[in-house]
Amino acid sequence: MENKNTNIYAALAYILFFIPLIVDKDSEFGKFHANQGLNLLLLGIAVSVLGAIIPFIGWFIISPIGGLLVLVLAIMGIINALNGESKELPIIGKYRLLK
Repeated sequence: MENKNTNIYAALAYILFFIPLIVDKDSEFGKFHANQGLNLLLLGIAVSVLGAIIPFIGWFIISPIGGLLVLVLAIMGIINALNGESKELPIIGKYRLLK
């Protein structure tokens, strides 16, 4: 289990993924959650782009459901970080973009 500040910085990664990389550079826990936050950001961008370019289906199905999925994953990640756990997010957590 990490210290309380590290947990808070890791939780902030789900809002701005690079915060733990700047504030707590040496923490593997912070890097893990920064990676999860980056994956979540990329998913959010993909949902937004697809929702915007596909008429009707994108506007009324992809955007709302995808947005809800991103919100739920962000909440799960924040809870995991605050509890000091390094659990991967479902669906997107297995990808390592940051080394």
